Amino acid sequence: MSHFCPRWFEEAVLYQIYPLGLCGAPPESDGLTQPRIRRLAGWIDHIKSLGADTVLLNPVFQSDRHGYDTRDYFQLDCRLGANEDFAALCQDFHSAGLRVLLDGVFHHVGRGFWAFRDVQEKRWDSPYKDWFHIDFNGDSCFHDGFWYEGWEGHYELVKLNLKNPQVEEHQFAAIRAWVEQFDIDGLRLDVAYSLDVDYLRRLRAFTDALKPDFVLMGETLHGDYNRWCNDQACHSVTNYECYKGLWSSFNSLNLFEIGHSLNRQFGPEPWTVYKGLPLVSFLDNHDVERIASQLADKNHLRPAYGLLFGMPGVPAVYYGSEWGMEGRKRDGDAALRPAVEAPVSNDLTAYLAALAAARHKSPALSHGSYRTVLLTNRQLIFERRTEEQRVLVAVNADSQDYTAHFDAGCGRATDLITGRLHDFGGGSVLPPYSAAYWLMER
Repeated sequence: MSHFCPRWFEEAVLYQIYPLGLCGAPPESDGLTQPRIRRLAGWIDHIKSLGADTVLLNPVFQSDRHGYDTRDYFQLDCRLGANEDFAALCQDFHSAGLRVLLDGVFHHVGRGFWAFRDVQEKRWDSPYKDWFHIDFNGDSCFHDGFWYEGWEGHYELVKLNLKNPQVEEHQFAAIRAWVEQFDIDGLRLDVAYSLDVDYLRRLRAFTDALKPDFVLMGETLHGDYNRWCNDQACHSVTNYECYKGLWSSFNSLNLFEIGHSLNRQFGPEPWTVYKGLPLVSFLDNHDVERIASQLADKNHLRPAYGLLFGMPGVPAVYYGSEWGMEGRKRDGDAALRPAVEAPVSNDLTAYLAALAAARHKSPALSHGSYRTVLLTNRQLIFERRTEEQRVLVAVNADSQDYTAHFDAGCGRATDLITGRLHDFGGGSVLPPYSAAYWLMER
């Protein structure tokens, strides 16, 4: 267990929703206020039945198109409704025992952002010209009559000058308003890997003082996660390193890939890099291929989710994927973020609910250390351990039974997923395409 992350987050199961997509908002802002966000109240029973306890909402504030091009940090996107609609929804979430995380998009804004519009109008006479990285000797691809820095070459996303105290004050005032109006429990920091670490430090100090147990979860891809995830920056970051292995090791029937990543990050050796860090783990999200489209063999959905909920970290499920929804990156963002009238329940959903229930009743699965017990191309068994409890996570990616022989350190266990007793005598049979969470008798 980390020394700096609120315990509730380490034990959480996240349910991620992209509201502009799920609620069927038009792709570009039409200026019309429609309380579409209220559709999400109808999802509360489904989210609870899945065993998730924290809802992660992608951008909900006024924007040009997709939410990451903010126009106004203080107003709900009119396509989703008014602030009071969102306040009512957050109250419904909290009454049902669900925590709420919002997407904090602080690195850049949209071209429709009010302060950028002021600069377009008044040029160097605008009091907001230093909110951005602007050169009045150049021009932009939109022929603004000045050049400005965008995010990674995307000039519809205008980079903010986060070293300007006024920008920071404006953003922090928005976060305060979100806590006061919606009582949010934390933020996902968009492109946290692009945020200055000094800015992150000030943000962390601000939110620590604003609300106890408030969580900052950063979006990171590669690099050293310790840089952004520590007691002065984010409490958690996204584990993209393991994301790749979580699907490709099943497609290539080479579990050594994910086994290597897990051991490199969390293993018992002194050199492993992220021991005790509650990284957010996922099989898919709003930016990548849906896991049901990514896996070559759909039978691997169960063992892949079994691995996700059993490995160190905080598991996140993306809306629709719990019933096997497909979506391909090559068909554009809209294909990954579709409108859904109502949630669906099937065998896969029930299986995820059993995994979440197992995780909730096992301190070892939330806080335990990691040790590889057995690793082959198609099987992986690892131990999660705390002082009080030992759980073995056993995954079989093969299409046939596998009998595993290893020193279990005890004679019997109970599978936390099914409740069935397991005897280690004579070898342990792993059924095809399966996962087991064996709670060891000692």
